[in-house]
Amino acid sequence: MSTEYGADQIQILEGLEAVRKRPGMYIGSTSAKGLHHLVYEIVDNAVDEALAGICDRIEVIINKDNSVTVIDNGRGIPVGINHKKGIPAVEVVFTILHAGGKFGGGGYKVSGGLHGVGASVVNALSEWLEVTIYLDGKIHKQRYERGKVARPLEVIGETDRTGTTVTFLPDKEIFEETVFDYEVLKQRLREMAFLTKNLKIILKDDRVEPQVEREFHYAGGIKEYVEYLNRHKDPIYPEIVYCEGNRDNVYVEVAMQHNSSYTEGCYSFVNNITTPEGGTHLAGFKNALTKTFNEFARNLKYLKDNEPSLSGEDIREGLTAIISIKIPEPQFEGQTKQKLGNSEARGAVDSIVSEQLTYFLEQNPSVAKIILEKAILAQRARDAARKARDLTRRKTALEGMSLPGKLADCSDKDPKNCEIYIVEGDSAGGSAKTARSRATQAILPLRGKILNVEKSRLDKILVNNEIKAMITAFGTGISDDFDISKLRYHKIIIMTDADVDGAHISTLLLTFFYRFMPDLIKDGHVYMAQPPLYKVEKNKLVKYAYSDEELNQILTEIGRDSNNKIQRYKGLGEMDAEQLWETTMDPERRVLLRVTIDEEESSEIDLTFTTLMGDKVEPRREFIETNAKYVKNLDI
Repeated sequence: MSTEYGADQIQILEGLEAVRKRPGMYIGSTSAKGLHHLVYEIVDNAVDEALAGICDRIEVIINKDNSVTVIDNGRGIPVGINHKKGIPAVEVVFTILHAGGKFGGGGYKVSGGLHGVGASVVNALSEWLEVTIYLDGKIHKQRYERGKVARPLEVIGETDRTGTTVTFLPDKEIFEETVFDYEVLKQRLREMAFLTKNLKIILKDDRVEPQVEREFHYAGGIKEYVEYLNRHKDPIYPEIVYCEGNRDNVYVEVAMQHNSSYTEGCYSFVNNITTPEGGTHLAGFKNALTKTFNEFARNLKYLKDNEPSLSGEDIREGLTAIISIKIPEPQFEGQTKQKLGNSEARGAVDSIVSEQLTYFLEQNPSVAKIILEKAILAQRARDAARKARDLTRRKTALEGMSLPGKLADCSDKDPKNCEIYIVEGDSAGGSAKTARSRATQAILPLRGKILNVEKSRLDKILVNNEIKAMITAFGTGISDDFDISKLRYHKIIIMTDADVDGAHISTLLLTFFYRFMPDLIKDGHVYMAQPPLYKVEKNKLVKYAYSDEELNQILTEIGRDSNNKIQRYKGLGEMDAEQLWETTMDPERRVLLRVTIDEEESSEIDLTFTTLMGDKVEPRREFIETNAKYVKNLDI
């Protein structure tokens, strides 16, 4: 190795006092998301060893007591005395914030993690943490409790291996939820394995009998990632285009393939950290793609000299791409590390992709033609969609912002106070219109099921009556014209029956919002109403239950006898206006579920929508069979 990694390469920036007081500053939240972040921080440290070319195996075990063990076969954290602090280097790493081998001390060329705070933050937020280090023929061990040393570093045996094992138990005093979700960890660890080719990551769950185990190992790296993301779609050519190279100290890897869908899925990463808001590396990729394909379109006479160039959106229609770069000192915009700012990344990605994509297309002219034909169809559809939007805009200007006829609008004009219920069917819509508070609650009934936007281009979507009614009612416009400042209601509430049709309508609506108005979800404006499942009457007492558990609780309270009348609601139409108001629409008593997006898992969200709403039946059947056990209270 050309870089040293010893006790004095661990550099110290500041102390650890604030972490337990303000954990959200360091891990985002103390909810389930923050809890799982603890695992990622420790795994990130092991992945850094893999990026340095030393570690090729990481094991993650969820233990019976819900502690987690992470084992790697890297170099092992240094155990010598750090001369700046006079304590073992491993103790510096686990007890001092902003201490690690990632601050220009020569320990790592590139690294992920939270600017080196990972190990100490995990320690501070754990009831206890134990670290075992296999180094220089000896096994070293140290224990911490709530961030403080509980047992000094000691040698407990001899070994012929190297590496680090960390076991920690999240602190119940800090976290709202301390039970790890196997599926959440599985998705993130799979992503890490795709991004680090030849690294083997094993996930085990010891809480169940028999033990569950999954191994993630992808020799093809991000090429296999694109294959995985496209597996429920129809690729329009068999090859996965792959570009790789170094420029200006930036290592660039790009893999991409078009499919027959109309949605774009470009996912960017820096040092294995996802960048949901993109940044300079994604901008470089998009520029290279647009420039290269337009050159080919002109050379192959797909575009005449007087015709406009293809837009980036046209070329990226149906594209799945992974853009992964490794860079020594990434600069992220904002605290959340969601957007890369390094200017050299743009030039590096642009030049490598332009050069290697040009070479690929020259070698594979049939692929170039397939992509260009799809892009030209997309361009025509975009022109048709623009004309439809222009027509809509002209109409609304002439009609003085006329709203859809079936909308029962509210009288308050301040969007912060207003909410719109999207209701399935006219009968439920009628009850809702009678039940509502006219000042602040608007009702938009949908007739039948809306268009499945997963299978349609924007020009077809814009002429669908139900979708047009929603776009006009919301006031924001759609797609490129979307402007959230024009939103007329700060709560958009989907209210459907608790049956298969209702679930399907909800999924169609969520697909539309996610694909064409994602900021409605990102900014927290979309909700699901939770109507009751049961009405329980005993003499003059009336109670409502929103789940089977709540029904049992009510029956236990009032006594289980023949005087009980239990009604199972099959649909909203079975409730009169008064019942609908007091159970589902009264802001003082109702239950609403806010729909959220975890942007760090955007590739998995895309995959789920494709599986549920795409053309292929078999993946949908598999998904339903796998997830049926989690469904409650859905009448079939």
